[in-house]
Amino acid sequence: MNERKVILKLSKLTKSFDAQAVLKDVSFEVKEGDVIAVLGASGAGKTTLLRCINNLITPDKGEVSFKGTQVQRTKHSIRAFRSRVGFVFQRFNLISHLKIIDNVALPLVKVKNMSWADARKAAEIQLGQVGLADKLNNHPSQLSGGQQQRVGIARALVMNPDIVLLDEPTSALDPSLVGEVMRVIRRLSSEGRTMIIVTHEVEFAKHIANRVIFLKNGEVSADCSPDEFFDSMSEEIAEFLTDLSAIV
Repeated sequence: MNERKVILKLSKLTKSFDAQAVLKDVSFEVKEGDVIAVLGASGAGKTTLLRCINNLITPDKGEVSFKGTQVQRTKHSIRAFRSRVGFVFQRFNLISHLKIIDNVALPLVKVKNMSWADARKAAEIQLGQVGLADKLNNHPSQLSGGQQQRVGIARALVMNPDIVLLDEPTSALDPSLVGEVMRVIRRLSSEGRTMIIVTHEVEFAKHIANRVIFLKNGEVSADCSPDEFFDSMSEEIAEFLTDLSAIV
């Protein structure tokens, strides 16, 4: 069996806002096919971590390496990195005046310099794969929250990224709509997609992820299999799961 290659390596990522340390020397590796659930209480640094990885927020220090090469903090290096890393936002971030098909096609036009005709063909295929083939010419306001999030996932996947970062992809949804998004993520996992997902969905972390990274006060408090995490005797993990069950 071939050893899985390391796609992403974080080394001592650190970030503070107004002297408040949000990330503290966060380090871990991501291998091909990893599906990592990032868990932690509100304010633990989960979203900041994803945004620092993709340079939507500039870390104060630390390094991100992609396939063995450090991502430099230059426009060219960041742009090249982002072309290989999909990002699914918590609140969709769709462009309201564009049709769904054009929301998905736009990254191909802007980043890969594809023609609109070719980009729309690729977008149509990708939207079909997330069950939205009948919504190509709708605008975001005409879709439910779950449908909009599936558009967001399609937009990330149309670039054929090596890794997908998802920031609380179900947190902005009504409970009745969570299932449709989780089914898409489950399918991506079964296809071997490499993903890092900030989530509060315990069932996802238990049954779809192969690793759980638990952040507490900006630090990696645990990095283990779901079985190890949920069977842990750690007091801080038990407290987190008790608080989470009270919320959800």
